[in-house]
Amino acid sequence: MRTIITGLLVSASAFCQSYAPAAGMPGSTAVASNSPQITGWATGITVTRGPVNIANPDFMAGGSNFATSGQPDAALGSVTGNSVSLGDGGQATLSFGTPITNEAGFDFVVFENGASDYLELAFVEASSDGIHFFRFPAHSQTQTGIQLGTFGSPLPEYLNNLAGKYGGRFGTPFNLSDLPDDLLLDKESITHIRIIDVVGSIDPAYASYDQYGNAVNDSFPTPFVSCGFDLQGIGVINQKTLDTAHNTLHQFMVYPNPATDYINVLAEDNYSITAYNTQGSIVLNKENSNAQRVDIAMLPSGFYLFVIRSGNREASYRIVKQ
Repeated sequence: MRTIITGLLVSASAFCQSYAPAAGMPGSTAVASNSPQITGWATGITVTRGPVNIANPDFMAGGSNFATSGQPDAALGSVTGNSVSLGDGGQATLSFGTPITNEAGFDFVVFENGASDYLELAFVEASSDGIHFFRFPAHSQTQTGIQLGTFGSPLPEYLNNLAGKYGGRFGTPFNLSDLPDDLLLDKESITHIRIIDVVGSIDPAYASYDQYGNAVNDSFPTPFVSCGFDLQGIGVINQKTLDTAHNTLHQFMVYPNPATDYINVLAEDNYSITAYNTQGSIVLNKENSNAQRVDIAMLPSGFYLFVIRSGNREASYRIVKQ
């Protein structure tokens, strides 16, 4: 049955193939999990699991209506083969000790544990403040006339900006330049990446849609404890650094954001830091400091503007205090 479905998919979609093919094929953009391009990995994660079968909420697998396979921390650090399953429409939000930055080419890569001939997909969103997320413009050219089914799979050459395009220990890379420009998004300092499972149903009641309004035809239903996207990790290709020759904003680096008890400030020289609340009042001020860690535990939760000065250089950062 799977062979028949795949054959129908190819015959129905061959006329519109547009994107990079499978790992190992000429023109593939797949990134191996041990690639020297990867300079860092996610360091924090929160997961909200989705149901085992969104079309049948009462269906249970392993004693639960929701995906249960894997622990969230399986997706932290380098790829080990372990993963966390998100379930139908479930999501994971990952944070990074050093922000991801927008440089030439791909900036980070998402790994899913699927076999090379069995792909499960997810949307990807990025944030520079942990609050406002922006979705990569995804495109699925897979036909929408026939449901792929539980063991059916889309083909990578019909997919763009969808995590899970490559299976096994090959990841799908993303370029921050593909994101829309927005005042609430600093592509030079991405602190969070969100992975949202694609519900692969072509039924309008449950379907997930790409940027053009196409239902993303994916394996569905997958009524198992390991249902949905199985996240193995996110590797960073371009990390933010103190690159004074590139951009004056890189002369300081402030993270994490959001922050709880402290922020790290990396600067080439001694600096002064002033924090303002939303009413414009000064709530923190330090002069001529060389400390890397700045204590903010005493500040109430909320939004703050941190202004850092060193010599004739100045930069402002909108920090969320949790």
